[in-house]
Amino acid sequence: MLKFLVKTSKRNPLENSIGNGCRVSFSTERFSFTSGKKESRRVTSTAVRTTSLIVFPLIAVAVGLAFPPFAHSQAKLAQTGFEFLDVGTSARATGMGEAFATIDGSSESMFYNPAGIATIPSLVDVAVNQMNWIADIKYFSGVAAFAPLAGKYGVVGVSFTRVDYGQFNFTQIANNEQGYVDLPGYPAPYASAIGLAYAKQLSEQFSVGAQVKFAYQNLGNSEVPQYNQVLVDSVLTTDTTYAVKNYNLSVPAFDFGTIYRTGLKSLSFGMYISNFSRELTYERESFQLPLTFRFGVSMNLMDLMPGMQDFSSFVVSVDAVHPRSYPEYLNIGGEYTFMKTIVLRAGYVTHQDDYGLTLGVGVHKFGFAFDYSYTPHTVWNSIHRLSLRFAI
Repeated sequence: MLKFLVKTSKRNPLENSIGNGCRVSFSTERFSFTSGKKESRRVTSTAVRTTSLIVFPLIAVAVGLAFPPFAHSQAKLAQTGFEFLDVGTSARATGMGEAFATIDGSSESMFYNPAGIATIPSLVDVAVNQMNWIADIKYFSGVAAFAPLAGKYGVVGVSFTRVDYGQFNFTQIANNEQGYVDLPGYPAPYASAIGLAYAKQLSEQFSVGAQVKFAYQNLGNSEVPQYNQVLVDSVLTTDTTYAVKNYNLSVPAFDFGTIYRTGLKSLSFGMYISNFSRELTYERESFQLPLTFRFGVSMNLMDLMPGMQDFSSFVVSVDAVHPRSYPEYLNIGGEYTFMKTIVLRAGYVTHQDDYGLTLGVGVHKFGFAFDYSYTPHTVWNSIHRLSLRFAI
């Protein structure tokens, strides 16, 4: 019997029987006043009312999540596969709890809402990400967005992700003392995805975007015993042979998102659906990709403080996430930027068994950005992510 097992710790597990005495098991885890006293008082009063309407609901959400009396763990609801598509690799996004559905203006938005690339301010925006996941799993991803004619006819982007699942010891059932023999030379399992995106700013307030991607996962080869009844000297006996089966699957998937800027300061709303595809089957049990729906809201709170936004910004973002295979949860994140150079981030992901808090830092200068994020885990090793982005 051949059995290999990888365990990580995010949120959507996959466990698929591949039949004939073999089983593959993956589990993946889970951010201007006018002069005159009367006029000044009127504007100040309006700013206070605006602050109350926006900040108080955000405070209520934060308090409710800080003291979650009805918090629940990850009760599995359905089965999904190709879970690598649901693991965040961007250091900027994960540093703020992956609350990124309404964060626009960079190529990294392609992983969280393709509508976000519609407003990139440069001709070309490129980012690469590297992460050592748990169980020696390594991720490498990248995105690039191109906005010809200042995005007049839209913005085109490409994305890719490569996952190395590490080394495995492949074995085969044998009639010896150990019960098996090693099978050297088998390829290590891996996964990859490549996507093509298009986004357009339809107006000053509304952007749309979509991405089609091709996902591929290779779980390696399996030597499956096949038992045949044959006649030997007029005696019916069982003859055992081995057939090599290659367990790899590929599928196209689709993402779609929108961002709406309300016109009330920088308050924005966003919606994103990811990994819509057909069902797949290795042997008998079918499964879907990790279909996920996100609804987000964000705002730069420095817009409520006249004069402060000239040298700093403080973006607060909240995403409500509805995955197919687990209960809903919230991503909450904040990003403080000083003098458009030094960036501090923090986030929290609710209803996760192994992690919740995320932290990040970044340095942005001369069109280059270096970002780092840290996600502590209680059971598995903590995760460090690095990202490098440049725009011209």
